Amino acid sequence: MKIREASFSLRVVRRRDGNAAIIHRRRVVGQGRERLIKIAPISPLGYSVGISLLRSAARGVNGSGTKLQTGPFIPLDADWGARVACYALVVKGLRNANRMRKAAANLRHADPAEAAWWLGLMTGSGQRRAIRALRILTEAVK
Repeated sequence: MKIREASFSLRVVRRRDGNAAIIHRRRVVGQGRERLIKIAPISPLGYSVGISLLRSAARGVNGSGTKLQTGPFIPLDADWGARVACYALVVKGLRNANRMRKAAANLRHADPAEAAWWLGLMTGSGQRRAIRALRILTEAVK
């Protein structure tokens, strides 16, 4: 899949603390033009803990030879993109690696339609409550 055809994209970036990632979603902006809009960053800790989810997302679309490398955008389909976007929003600001690991495992096996529904809730109005609810359901917090 090419980046122009993808609903979501993931970009791996290098930071002082290690690799991190940024998840983007394709949106229509003025006069029918499409752009990748940033949804949320994934911290270096969140990246290292959720690497299996991120690898599965990249391989699910692009085949088994895809590697997560810094630099270019990695295209993701709508199913995996929604899961990764939910993960990014759930772990944003968290510091407990074990809880992040549980959230990644739960979202990796989540139904794509449910992940898309949660993503819609978390990016609309009342997003704080939706993020908190999904954190509880994915066992990211107590």
